[in-house]
Amino acid sequence: MKGPLFYSKILLFGEYGIIQDSKGLSIPYNFYNGALKVDENPSAEAVKSNESLKRYVSYLQNLQIEQPNLVRFHLELLQEDVQRGMYFDSSIPQGYGVGSSGALVAAIYDKYAYDKITVLENLTREKLLTLKHIFGQMESFFHGKSSGLDPLNSYLSIPILIHSKDNIQTAGIPTQSINGKGAVFLIDSGIVGETAPMVNIFMENLKDQGFRVMLKNQFVKYTDACVENFLGGDMKSLFSNTKKLSKVVLNHFKPMIPEAFHGVWQNGIDTNDYYLKLCGSGGGGYILGFTEDLEKAQTALKDYKLEVVYQF
Repeated sequence: MKGPLFYSKILLFGEYGIIQDSKGLSIPYNFYNGALKVDENPSAEAVKSNESLKRYVSYLQNLQIEQPNLVRFHLELLQEDVQRGMYFDSSIPQGYGVGSSGALVAAIYDKYAYDKITVLENLTREKLLTLKHIFGQMESFFHGKSSGLDPLNSYLSIPILIHSKDNIQTAGIPTQSINGKGAVFLIDSGIVGETAPMVNIFMENLKDQGFRVMLKNQFVKYTDACVENFLGGDMKSLFSNTKKLSKVVLNHFKPMIPEAFHGVWQNGIDTNDYYLKLCGSGGGGYILGFTEDLEKAQTALKDYKLEVVYQF
């Protein structure tokens, strides 16, 4: 048995900001994917995934009891499949900010939820918010508090524009130009990031008034501008605002940037060859990069492996 594929995602803009009602833009990233699967001879990895799914089934059982109106699952079938050794066969790296748990949640909802909202429907704002809420509750098992955005992106496999917590819509993004000089890319930090500790640092920082003022007047302001620039295809303004955002992150979100990348980050700002930003919660995993000239960025970052996500 093998179920349909669910893809990874990249939050291009909005990490941390969306907690404070900034705009955000999340896009599917088809390079990585995962699917529910049963094998005759499971690998050690599959057995480990199956063990995790057993714990997840218990969580979903409790969720259904505690919130009966949220979503109903075909729990008997899910339990049977998990007992048969079902696991999540995934190439999505965990702790890298590209939505590994989100894809799993999407796969479980797709296969086992009753009365599910499907991609083929007219996706009204209400339906999107309902899905996001369901997914938020489902994904909270994996890292404490979830916005539900990662599973939503994985489930629908279309870009999602976040205006605020209660206002989201599907979005069209500018068409890629395969020969374009400009690019969005990923750098592998080589460190696995943990979401919960990073979010805790952020929540702690929010208690400081100076941090809150910076967040509103700089971080959210530049994030919102970047989203608008990107969707509007205004690349000149996009790079100007991404540079400002990159500076703010380096100055105020240092714990979220792996130490080995502080100099690399600053170098991009100084040379304008590329600008770096967090991909997800940071602390490791991937770092997102934006460049007007991919060749220049590749030369400047020759010690790192760049994965191009989007070219324009």
